[in-house]
Amino acid sequence: MKTTTQLLGAVSAFALVAMSSAPALAEGTSAGSTITNNVNVTFDVGGVTQTAVEASNSFTVDRKVNVNVEYIGPATSVSPGQQDAVIAFDVTNLSNDTIDLDLAAALTAGTAGNIANFQIYRDTNGNGVFDAGDALVTYLDEVIEDETVRVFVVADIALTAANGDDFNVTLTADAHEGGGAGALGAELVDTAGANTAGIDTVLADGAGATDLANEGDFSDTGEYTVAGAIVAVAKTSRIIADPVNLAGPGGAANPNAKAIPGATVEYCITVSNASGAATATNVDVVDDLPFDVTYDAGFGIFVDGNATCESGVAGGAFSTGSGPLGEDQVTGDLSDVAAGETRSLYFRVEIN
Repeated sequence: MKTTTQLLGAVSAFALVAMSSAPALAEGTSAGSTITNNVNVTFDVGGVTQTAVEASNSFTVDRKVNVNVEYIGPATSVSPGQQDAVIAFDVTNLSNDTIDLDLAAALTAGTAGNIANFQIYRDTNGNGVFDAGDALVTYLDEVIEDETVRVFVVADIALTAANGDDFNVTLTADAHEGGGAGALGAELVDTAGANTAGIDTVLADGAGATDLANEGDFSDTGEYTVAGAIVAVAKTSRIIADPVNLAGPGGAANPNAKAIPGATVEYCITVSNASGAATATNVDVVDDLPFDVTYDAGFGIFVDGNATCESGVAGGAFSTGSGPLGEDQVTGDLSDVAAGETRSLYFRVEIN
């Protein structure tokens, strides 16, 4: 602080004291600004106005460090095995100075073995969407006063993640010295002792998700929720007819048929997805036929929209010797199986 004073001359009568000052210091006044206060005193001696005397006071505005991190929810739904799953945060410099912000992402809840490869990207093109235009970063360089930067935390979800699992990921932004573009400045700390003539630092941040107040950092927590498909497969068979107990009208099953050579057997494959699960998409069935049976081309392959294996439509395909051990194969596309839904594929063979 610098103070200037001037003594008044001999005074026979004190006339007036007038003070002139700058407006009150507003929140957000930039660090390093100089605030000057001037005083002007006029007086008379023997009825004659004398030369006014003046004084002034100046001080430097110090650095008030405040940071905010805000998760942009709601929770991101992910599937087991998903790569580059994204959650978004807004990081704001509420300080009255340009600063660097060191970034760190950490798992704070959930099974560590089911999520990995945390990376942080800056929304370089400012479109609010994670895309190829964004830059991989470890810190935000030269964030000006009141600037908000969108960042994305990206992670890989393991195939072992279970439906309904939650992963809480906390992003922390820690204030560092700015002014040196292209390099992370020194971490900012409180200036000890009395106010100095230079730019002192006061850490004025609040307490975040995992950090304490007045430490120069702030954190918030985002969430991934695993919404996987819970798929179950079942395969059943029934005897339709044998060489003695023939099929009924329209190929209906004979209740007395036995599994003897020459018998016709119908296979029913059902694929179900549990209630509340995510939709299983592109569901394909591949059935390797035993060498002891022969595919019944006259009956064909049918895809059913439920579990009955009775009212399907023609679909699927048969191929000879295409199995891993040279087996014949029956394949079928069940399309998507939504939560709580069951679809099926059925066909017939003859016992050799």
